[in-house]
Amino acid sequence: MDMKLKLVYFGLGVLFLAHLGESQNATFDVTKYGANANADISEAVVKAFKEACASTSPSTIVIPKGTFQMNQVKLEGPCKGPIELQIQAMLKAPSDPNAIKVGEWLTVNKLEFFTMSGGGTLDGQGKAAWECKQSKKCTKLPNNLSFNSLTNSIIKDITTLDSKSFHVNVNQCKNLTFINFNVSAPANSPNTDGIHVARASSVNITQSSFSTGDDCISIGDETEQLYITKVTCGPGHGISVGSLGKNTGEKPVVGVFVKNCTFTSTDNGVRIKTWPASHPGVVSDIHFEDIIVQNVSNPIVIDQVYCPSGQCNKDLPSQVKISKVSIQNIKGTSRTQNAVTLLCSKGSPCEGVEVGDIDISYSGKEGPAKSSCENIKPSLKGKQIPAVCSAAADAPAPAAAAAAS
Repeated sequence: MDMKLKLVYFGLGVLFLAHLGESQNATFDVTKYGANANADISEAVVKAFKEACASTSPSTIVIPKGTFQMNQVKLEGPCKGPIELQIQAMLKAPSDPNAIKVGEWLTVNKLEFFTMSGGGTLDGQGKAAWECKQSKKCTKLPNNLSFNSLTNSIIKDITTLDSKSFHVNVNQCKNLTFINFNVSAPANSPNTDGIHVARASSVNITQSSFSTGDDCISIGDETEQLYITKVTCGPGHGISVGSLGKNTGEKPVVGVFVKNCTFTSTDNGVRIKTWPASHPGVVSDIHFEDIIVQNVSNPIVIDQVYCPSGQCNKDLPSQVKISKVSIQNIKGTSRTQNAVTLLCSKGSPCEGVEVGDIDISYSGKEGPAKSSCENIKPSLKGKQIPAVCSAAADAPAPAAAAAAS
């Protein structure tokens, strides 16, 4: 794995230096296209992008410092040359939950050598939308950012704040890197996943922070070679592979590497979740390594009876096959007694799971930390605190460990 990470970082360095080395022959400042502070700049952004997209030289679209309102914007290639969208400003989405009825707030599609940078913030102004969702008056709410079919691209030095739904959705991208990317929303904000990745390959998320109301990073089907390193998560629901198996035709998740990450006061740490009574699926080559957990409710979870609504047929097993999983060097403190939960499918038990050097303590009145295991016989290495999948630890997990969404 170390060699793979070295190659990834080398590739990132080459790509980053290539971007820096390109002479920025054309700059398109949105204020030259009619953008004014505290007014809607969506039309100006689209006009600037169209001109930049037609340029064969590297182009930079600048949204300068200040506060701007921005309605829904869609930027779509292909373009004739590399493009950088430099957001220096505070951008504010419409606060009305019904203002964007279809699609997302800012969408970027079909570009190669795209960069988003600038140190700015995209404020989704999600409070009214969360209240609307919790009252069940709103069904579809927009994500702050949607990246589709991007290749060899970088998102850096950007903050996404208070999205109405997911902060970022990544779909069908290849060689996409997030670096110094920050996500911020309250712990009680519903469905505000930090970054959701699906149908993508060679995505890298590094040196970034996530504080939100749902998964810091969630991983959907057809994800291959996802590298998550030096990430902080909390509050939130942790980093999750899944949920998987609910929909027919889901393609395998292969190659997820989560390394050197810290979880603080999250509902979960590292997790794989699949639905019971599921459609077939595959999860393989998953690595959780060198993780710190601080006051985390469920630090290590494989949950193949994931059913947040409680309306599932748990008598029918998950048909998602989990194999080749390594869980190594995870240390810290658990907020609940059940520090390690490995609940695999009785119809398709987990295979090739290796657990090593676990040191997670619990100081509650119930006693020391423990583990719960079903339909799994992991290979154990190094020390195990608590004992993992020992005979004394085979009791079913408490409902709380499997119910966190």
